[in-house]
Amino acid sequence: MISRQLVLTYLYLLIYVCLSSGVILFNKWVLSPKYFKFPFPITLTMIHMAFSGIVTFFLVRVFKVVAPVKMTFHIYATCVIPISAFFASSLWFGNTAYLYISVAFIQMLKALMPVATFIMAVLCGTDKLRWDLFLNMVLVSVGVVVSSYGEIHFNVIGTLYQVTGIFAEALRLVLTQVLLQKKGLTLNPITSLYYIAPCSFIFLFIPWYLLEKPEMDSSQIQVNYSIFFLNALSAFALNISIFLVIGRTGAVTIRVAGVLKDWILIALSTIIFPESVITSLNIIGYAVALSGVVLYNYLKMKDVKTNQLPADNNPDRSTKDKKALNTYRPDNSMDNNDGTVIGGLASEAAAAVDEEAPLIPSARLSYVTRTQTGSFSNR
Repeated sequence: MISRQLVLTYLYLLIYVCLSSGVILFNKWVLSPKYFKFPFPITLTMIHMAFSGIVTFFLVRVFKVVAPVKMTFHIYATCVIPISAFFASSLWFGNTAYLYISVAFIQMLKALMPVATFIMAVLCGTDKLRWDLFLNMVLVSVGVVVSSYGEIHFNVIGTLYQVTGIFAEALRLVLTQVLLQKKGLTLNPITSLYYIAPCSFIFLFIPWYLLEKPEMDSSQIQVNYSIFFLNALSAFALNISIFLVIGRTGAVTIRVAGVLKDWILIALSTIIFPESVITSLNIIGYAVALSGVVLYNYLKMKDVKTNQLPADNNPDRSTKDKKALNTYRPDNSMDNNDGTVIGGLASEAAAAVDEEAPLIPSARLSYVTRTQTGSFSNR
């Protein structure tokens, strides 16, 4: 008979795939001038950050589901603030891209995430230039270029917004490794949001006040609070689903689920948004880019296994390595909108993150992940 744990694992994976796809389509629908007609991506992102900060405050301080870390003013000023700035930027640019290009094309462009992270890691000195990875990045880039060439409704502004958001997220990944790893700080998705979401909200307030507030005042848009609440709630639920999934499965399974989610999302977007048209060049280019991403995952997982070999002769090291392997190292998703690596190579994370989880900052789950998952499961 199929074990209950296995059924729960696949159930959580299914929930993750559904929520991840749903949040992306929901954001597109809200921001699209053709549907919900709320073309204010900074405002939507600020709503997400406010909702995230409030909920995580109750989870951390009131219900004590997750214990807070020892956060000093120095660590907050030198680590959390700069990371929050790039986190806010990546969400801002990424959500703005929905105004100009289709969901399908956005997903194809996101194949560049490993490329951007690898480039930033090499430039910042956290990773070395390797020809096998470099050629792999060239393959991904060629695939994205082919896919872009085949895009019927290609928009330069939307593409620039999305690519800029990708590189801002990549730089955030590297900064998280460089800044927080030195402090020995370990965060999980809940505590990450607890510290980063309020700061990101403040960073977004300035561009919102200058760019979107005047237009919102003049247009006198009727605000539907229930829609925004459901949108923020679904985004936060996506983060919880990721929190549950990573406590029950490994990085390879999550990455496979992410690839499956991308194909499902591309197909669904063409049905929900009929104006999105996919050409044969789109499919060919994305398939080439995706093959490069899969190969990248294989090379990085191979590196991890190679680095674990010396542990066989050292019991203490072996125990630590097993803990490390059980630690989730998100790199891309939120989504959207939905993670970051703290304590591992940023380039290793670049292919597993869900950029469409807009509320999930880069984070590393350590022992607290495995102990607290049960608490979430029973809620």
